[in-house]
Amino acid sequence: MISSAPTAPESGENSTKKREFPPLYTTTGDSSADRLAFFHILERLKTQKRTGWVNNKIPDAESISDHMYRMSILAMCTSDETLDVAKCVMMCVVHDLAEAQVGDITPSEGISKEDKSLLEAQAMHNFVHQMLHDSPAAQRIISLWEEYEAGQTAEARFVKDLDRLEMALQGVEYEKRHKMQLQPFFDSSLPKLRHSEVQEWGRAVSKERDQLWQETKESANTASSDTTL
Repeated sequence: MISSAPTAPESGENSTKKREFPPLYTTTGDSSADRLAFFHILERLKTQKRTGWVNNKIPDAESISDHMYRMSILAMCTSDETLDVAKCVMMCVVHDLAEAQVGDITPSEGISKEDKSLLEAQAMHNFVHQMLHDSPAAQRIISLWEEYEAGQTAEARFVKDLDRLEMALQGVEYEKRHKMQLQPFFDSSLPKLRHSEVQEWGRAVSKERDQLWQETKESANTASSDTTL
């Protein structure tokens, strides 16, 4: 069963369209049926595109789950033995889970950080209480999500860095594929990296990107010279 849909806060000046959310789920009282409904809701993460790329008119933009999957593999690649890598991988998988309900909300929509956090918390607690019946699995999921949101542990801070790095990686790939500049995505990600190893990975991404645009510039200059001969 489903209840009435939560409404988005009023749109701000920069918002072009008020986001509409699917109705929150209401338990049927049957734990098996509710769990199955949760499994199906997860499909939204596979089909919903990341808003920033869509707003920049990227063809075939990645989905939310595409983003989380690569983050999970990146977490497995760390050499930092002080981190609980298994926890990091699970946190990568869970950190955007609320977006199955509220979507990928971006600042351009005029929804404040506070309202975004509230909407996502409502979604997570709906999953945990109404769909997963406060089971051990539900507690594991909400614990990981809350730890990530709090950003106080080494694992949470590391995963946040992976969130930023993965976006930069995807940005380079889109720039190369579509021959377009996506500078804001790099300005909002790479300078904010804090974990030393992820900073190293970020420098490699920056170097790769600089080389890409240098080669693009040289190719354009060569083509221009050829047309003037």
